[in-house]
Amino acid sequence: MVSGPPVIELRRLHRSFGLTKAVDDVTFEVQRGEVFGYIGPNGAGKTTSMRILATLDLPTYGDALVDGFSVINDPDRVRRRLGFMPDYFGAYANVTCREYLDFFARSYGLRGSERRRAISQAMSFTRLDGLAEKPTLGLSKGMKQRLCLARATIHDPSVLILDEPAAGLDPRARIELREMIRALAAEGKSVLVSSHILTELAEMCDRVGIIELGRLLAVGTVAEIQAGQRQHNLVQVRVIGGAQNLGQWLEKQGGVAQIRLDGELAHFTHEGDRQAEAALLREMITAGFEVIEFGCKQVSLEDVFMRVTEGAVQ
Repeated sequence: MVSGPPVIELRRLHRSFGLTKAVDDVTFEVQRGEVFGYIGPNGAGKTTSMRILATLDLPTYGDALVDGFSVINDPDRVRRRLGFMPDYFGAYANVTCREYLDFFARSYGLRGSERRRAISQAMSFTRLDGLAEKPTLGLSKGMKQRLCLARATIHDPSVLILDEPAAGLDPRARIELREMIRALAAEGKSVLVSSHILTELAEMCDRVGIIELGRLLAVGTVAEIQAGQRQHNLVQVRVIGGAQNLGQWLEKQGGVAQIRLDGELAHFTHEGDRQAEAALLREMITAGFEVIEFGCKQVSLEDVFMRVTEGAVQ
């Protein structure tokens, strides 16, 4: 990630459809070479925000900038700097992969050897060389996603907007797509990507933004967002003879909540740092419980998402 002026900016962005506020005062920035994950439940406003950035829709209020150019005042300059990969890929009858990419290369004004070189590079990067003459309708889901990514990068944009790129892909295809996205960021491209597969985003993104009901709830790394929340560690304890008595003991301890018992296992949340967890373990043993397992689960992006959002829809 390169420091400097942001490449993507959303400035107090609003978009309403009648009484529904699809995007409600959203502001964030993405730096050059950064992969920014945009997450939220269905209907949260992710796709609407991305369509505005891609100049396919206009905000009701506010603005969005790509490389310093406004999507409202300079849409043509924005389009030359941006590649958009929507959540739905349209295949065409009797069109090969090469012809498909050739059409979009021409649409971006590439001519002659420059166009042929751009097509060759896009196909090589997405590993479609061997499918150049294959009809697009005959491609698998994973190959269609690669072709869509090749189309989005054919004009060498500085910004990529990827809406649910990993949806429906098998594990290998998701891993390969993740590697491609990180490679594009390493070249200095800024990537805004949305996904419902939070484990994928956690592995590829530098920062994330969490949106719900059109409002941005949190922005930052997983650690930064977690630090802004009240600290709750997920703890699992196994005791000899069953956890029923331990559960009753835990109910009397401060900072312990959401106790769930399963045979010899007790699961619960605990407020505090590692020293507080060590003190709790000492107190358990002093109280006579035969603890044979005590562990804290590392907070994941899924955990943070569930804590920040409420599951509301509109």
